[in-house]
Amino acid sequence: MADPAPPLPRPFSLYLDCCRFLAAVLVVVSHFRPYGAIAAGSGYWWLGLGRESVVVFFVLSGFVIAYTAERKPTGLRGYCVARCTRIYSVALPVALLAFGAAALLVLAKLATPQQFYQLGKPWLYLPLHLLFMGELWTLSETPPLLAPYWSLGYEVWYYALFGAAFYLRGRRRLLAVGAMLLFVGPKLWLLLPVWLAGVAAYHWQKTHTLGRTQALAGWVLSLLLLAAFKASELDAALRALAHAGWPFPGLPLKSADRFLADYVVCMLVVMNFLCARSAGLGLLLRIERPVRWLAAYTFTLYLAHALVMQVWLIVYPHRRTDLADVLSLAAVIVSATLLIGELTEHRKGWCARLFTWAAARLPFAQQAGGAAKSMR
Repeated sequence: MADPAPPLPRPFSLYLDCCRFLAAVLVVVSHFRPYGAIAAGSGYWWLGLGRESVVVFFVLSGFVIAYTAERKPTGLRGYCVARCTRIYSVALPVALLAFGAAALLVLAKLATPQQFYQLGKPWLYLPLHLLFMGELWTLSETPPLLAPYWSLGYEVWYYALFGAAFYLRGRRRLLAVGAMLLFVGPKLWLLLPVWLAGVAAYHWQKTHTLGRTQALAGWVLSLLLLAAFKASELDAALRALAHAGWPFPGLPLKSADRFLADYVVCMLVVMNFLCARSAGLGLLLRIERPVRWLAAYTFTLYLAHALVMQVWLIVYPHRRTDLADVLSLAAVIVSATLLIGELTEHRKGWCARLFTWAAARLPFAQQAGGAAKSMR
């Protein structure tokens, strides 16, 4: 195998962590209005950057996965263990917590069984969500109280597609990638270019650099263009255009109905990352410790905040116009994120041991691991 890729420059690595944490915060903020935590008239455009933040996550995910696959050549088995550990260490306990919270709300008569219909068939919906199959073809399913879970139904399958394309060879690669593409369906096809743009950005920055002045100008321009795009509501116009031009009424777009706007945001995010790579940004080194610490809770914050927010709004007589109540909700979200993150995202050892044990006993994983070793 090729020599491992060199590490990313520390300032750029810090910048990516900043983007990751900021994107999670913007997703949280974007849910305050539609969930009813703040008044409906709070119409500032920056309160609605949740979808754009998910695009940031997709591009960043493709970039980081491409980097780690080259940087840590562990073979297909090691790749699968690492990805499963990362996802399930948070997704599994939070999904179970969401089902449990929904059941308690129904038992306490604070919610109806119809609101959480998944509880009626846990034998169906739990495996569906734990296998991240909620966005396949015409499906659009998330666990109770976990609306942000939808993006995992895309990202996890992109991990699988990348792993098959990167580690397998010849006919096995073609069959595996082709079978998965047929299995996941058109919604995932539409957003796959966004994730792959991150992979392409990683490879481009290995061999290309920009002048510092040019990079700083491009970085600022990318942010201004994103702000103008969102403030002008062009995203809504592109969403309507996507619906009007979609030729397959039997295959509704659902969570992929913003794909045209996603492509625009994707190009701006890639531009931002590539400019940041050459812009220096050495000042970030002064805040490296808090940035790394905050970024370590990103996945938990992204996934668990909706659960916390909705339970709070159901149980507590929240006043959406009362600043004290809004700040109290924010404090509860932060506290819950720290607690859940300490028990999940920061304690992945049990999950890594479980998947390492399972992978060592799968014949195809053993063969893949042996093939990878023979290529070194």
